[in-house]
Amino acid sequence: MIAVGIGCRRDSPAARIGAAVEEALAQAGLAPGTVDALAVPAFKADEPGIVRAVEELGLPVKLVHRSELDAVQPLCATLSQAAEEATGLAAVSEAAALVAAGRNARLLLPRIARDGVTCAVARGDGARWSVG
Repeated sequence: MIAVGIGCRRDSPAARIGAAVEEALAQAGLAPGTVDALAVPAFKADEPGIVRAVEELGLPVKLVHRSELDAVQPLCATLSQAAEEATGLAAVSEAAALVAAGRNARLLLPRIARDGVTCAVARGDGARWSVG
């Protein structure tokens, strides 16, 4: 299971989100057809740019809940003070990718940040994390 985690500032345009996803995949050496899901924090599910980018990319979406994002923070490679101030989470895209990829996930590409959008790529076994 390969998942691309997405994070973004409010009102980020779909074109920027799509470009960041494409760049992340290129840096990870992956073709779009190898991605199983885009991982989006549930609190960003209604963000217009994300909604449109998801439609344009044509990939399934996995919404990741805050409790799941919290649980994997220690596994994230890149921590952002700005993200923590904005969301209460030091890592958004990496955490989303790790959760969506499943247990035993590892980052194939730590977070990249471009024009207010972050993306990370993870591979895992696809099994749900158990969050206590």
